[in-house]
Amino acid sequence: MYWTDPRRWTAHSALRRPPARRQALLDVALAATFALVGVRYAVNTPDQQFSPVLTPLSVALAAAPLAVRRRYPLATLWLLMAGAFMLRDAFADVVFYACLLTLVAVYNAVAHGPYREPTLASLPVAAALLVLLFEHAALPHFPNAVVGLLVVFPVVMAAVGHRVWAGRAEQGRARLAALEGEQAEALRHAVEEERARIARELHDVVTHNVSVMVIQAGAGRMMLDADPEQTREALLAIETGGRAAMGELRHVMGLLTMDSAGDRPAATAETLPQPGLDGLEGLVGRIRAAGLPVELSVTGERRPLPPGVELAAYRVVQEALTNAVKHAQGANAVVRVAYGAHQLTVEVTNTEGTPGEAAGTGNGRGLIGLRERVAVYGGTLQTGRRLTGGYRVKALIPLEAL
Repeated sequence: MYWTDPRRWTAHSALRRPPARRQALLDVALAATFALVGVRYAVNTPDQQFSPVLTPLSVALAAAPLAVRRRYPLATLWLLMAGAFMLRDAFADVVFYACLLTLVAVYNAVAHGPYREPTLASLPVAAALLVLLFEHAALPHFPNAVVGLLVVFPVVMAAVGHRVWAGRAEQGRARLAALEGEQAEALRHAVEEERARIARELHDVVTHNVSVMVIQAGAGRMMLDADPEQTREALLAIETGGRAAMGELRHVMGLLTMDSAGDRPAATAETLPQPGLDGLEGLVGRIRAAGLPVELSVTGERRPLPPGVELAAYRVVQEALTNAVKHAQGANAVVRVAYGAHQLTVEVTNTEGTPGEAAGTGNGRGLIGLRERVAVYGGTLQTGRRLTGGYRVKALIPLEAL
């Protein structure tokens, strides 16, 4: 039960951190000071005022709990209150000394007590004890000079306390301002990262499909009169590429549009799932329709991977083939996907070709975006020209942590 748990009455006040050695020594010194004061009062007391229990030694021992006041504040309060109650019938000066012990114990329990409820429950008992003690206590006589110092002391302490409070309040405001600045910087960084991610998505979606559409449109224009059937196929490829581009763009825009019911992407019937490795056949088919012969090879035991990894691998193939279409017309391409025990390998190679009309439309961000995508999953991207001619893009994505 809460009230019968002895740990709540003898609890260490610094459950978070024990008192420092300097603080422990100060507490011992405080207890010794009060003990000496109590002995002085007791020695100056007529013998008949003491019972066999109330001796100068017992008066000194009444202050002993102050030595552990920070470690066990609630236990210290009750021990000091018990000692003060035992001194209630002593000489008036000793009773005043008992009042001082009780006041110090109350302050200590409120300042250092780890449990609020038992401390608050003890305060009425302490108040009743103080009322009882002050009825028999005698205030000590102080010289006028000492009285002046006693009057000035609380004023000085109040001023010092206000100064300390103002300093801490200023430090708190400074810390709050620093935290607000850090949060603003973190938010700005998050916004920049999200913008970069959206830019990569839009680049991958738009560049691939539009490049294929441009090539098909050019081929259809040249064959318009000579081969109407090929022109019809080119127009069909343009329509297919446009539909694919619109589907992926709707998906990207759906991620950016939050519904009112909660922070979820607004779902529509036209929103397509994120492409993955299962969509490579369709991607290769569209590239073949654009006029680039592509061979697809998948080795290893196929298994489901996290959607982000599959999307990154798909984008690697998409970007590499799009670059081949733009920069290596008349070439051949090979796509190799290898499922390893600890690594997914995606490699796209193409032979030497001639730049097409869309070769000058790129801005160089495609491969940079791919490298960033792969790095998110701890992978690496290798790009460069082949010794035998052509170009190679190879992504290595570790699977141990997935």
